[in-house]
Amino acid sequence: MTYGKWLLVALAMTPLAAPAGQMMAVPAELWEQPRTAQAVLAQPVLRQQVAALLSRSGALLAIHYGGGEEAQLRAEELRAWLIALAVNDEQIALADDLPGIGELQIELTTKRGQQ
Repeated sequence: MTYGKWLLVALAMTPLAAPAGQMMAVPAELWEQPRTAQAVLAQPVLRQQVAALLSRSGALLAIHYGGGEEAQLRAEELRAWLIALAVNDEQIALADDLPGIGELQIELTTKRGQQ
């Protein structure tokens, strides 16, 4: 089964409970194991946010990260996994704007210039 099909199956079973504008923490345990498509999709926060992203026209998924090189690398890796799982790269933005070191949060928002 391709990653895109995995994403669709996982999202079909996910409630659309991710409100726009609410930042949600990416669980630290994601980084404590080897990353695979299944490991990424097993995270409820990621499933909810991506399902909401795909269901809303003009939506954007922002990956916010805190200080330090490790947080930046994790944000970039998460972005790469989401793109590999069929999320459009133009719908994912990285933001180095969290005060905590190593922290990672995702937020569903709207694209600039749209209401």
